[in-house]
Amino acid sequence: MNVVAITTLRLQRLRVGSSCATYLSTITSSSPPSSSLRKRRHYTAYAWGTSNKGTIPLPEIIEEGSKAGAGGGSGATDLLNRGTVIDNPREIDVEKAFGSGTDGSPVTITHMECGPTGTATILSDGRCFTYGSNKNGELGHGNKKDILVPTQLTVPESCPLSETGISSIKLGNNFSAIIDKNGDLYTFGFDGSTFSGGMGYLGHGDGKSYTSPKLVESLVEDGCHASQVAVGESHMTVLTTEGEVLTSGAGSYGRLGNLETTDQLYLEPVDMLVAEDIVHISCGSSFTLALTKDGIVYGWGQNNKGQLGVGLGLSVDIYAMEALPRVIEGNLEGRRVVKISTGHSHAAAVTDRGELFVWGSSIHWEPELMTNLLHTKIVDVACGQNYTIALAKDGTIYSFGKGKTGVLGQASKSNFPNPTLVEGLADKVVVSMSAGWNHVACLVEDSE
Repeated sequence: MNVVAITTLRLQRLRVGSSCATYLSTITSSSPPSSSLRKRRHYTAYAWGTSNKGTIPLPEIIEEGSKAGAGGGSGATDLLNRGTVIDNPREIDVEKAFGSGTDGSPVTITHMECGPTGTATILSDGRCFTYGSNKNGELGHGNKKDILVPTQLTVPESCPLSETGISSIKLGNNFSAIIDKNGDLYTFGFDGSTFSGGMGYLGHGDGKSYTSPKLVESLVEDGCHASQVAVGESHMTVLTTEGEVLTSGAGSYGRLGNLETTDQLYLEPVDMLVAEDIVHISCGSSFTLALTKDGIVYGWGQNNKGQLGVGLGLSVDIYAMEALPRVIEGNLEGRRVVKISTGHSHAAAVTDRGELFVWGSSIHWEPELMTNLLHTKIVDVACGQNYTIALAKDGTIYSFGKGKTGVLGQASKSNFPNPTLVEGLADKVVVSMSAGWNHVACLVEDSE
């Protein structure tokens, strides 16, 4: 079967006669700001944490993966399975990790996405590489073998993605999703089962799992385009270009936001948010947050560890949940939130004043202001499994949480309960960051 490399450099095909109103030409992604890209600035990538099965593409880790076999699978060594701890930011050598460009010229990294157990990297020539754990085919390579070294993502020639290219990619530990340059959605990995606690993760409606990206045809048929996608452990949330929020997957814990706990095989609207102007979504393991244009945060799903930030109540109950979107107030009331992020069982928000709030993990049951950052203007935040990283306006980053995997980048495996400057990047200007369960990647503006 012929396959072609996925590239992000194809011209867009604009749809005609869409029933989902006007198509927006700019797709939201988590790449560096477009204003910076227009100035043709270049970025250097750094990563740290624990590299399980090659999730951090450093030379020694790639060499180990190559010895075990680039195809992955049972050939992974104990070191790759156990993980290599990198507790301080390390620069990624692009040429050693990804080679030269398609024309032989040097390339740079334009985006890195850290999933729970995998990593995706998009290069300046448009190629996309995914690598790491692949037990459910969530890396999109047409198999379920672990991908131990950075491997270029390819698709069958018949797949529309081969002609459009990737706008954004989100990796999960069971399944993943891609939005192409036209706003079409592709999903791949495990669709769930009656024995795994739910079905419909991929939103195709057929109950089947796929190991290569597959177009979600129901959205195409409805004339809808995706601007953002977020993936949880067993559910998916999509934001359309019209600001509509859709969910599919396991209905347990009310994570689909429709009052029911039954599974949804297709993407369906979250009716309670139809009148809201949603601008951002984020999925934790079994919950979802949505941010409105006015800076209000909604949350729904599991709430056993206070991850919805709605107060103690019955949150100590393992069955605690909110089956409908609920406004997160507390200390956020009267404030305008501009950024949200979710980890496994905690969440964070940044306000337009540059304040950082966190909640969940059975520590804070409502949004808690990080007071030691009051004199630092925070502009972005990313949550991992048991930790948080925050980006300041001056380009420095702060980390806090559990550090045994080296994921805090503090040259230590100690826990840091309060936001602490990552000294290894203190002289750099970080422009974007991504947090996996146990590894972090960020892009730094070159000084040239």
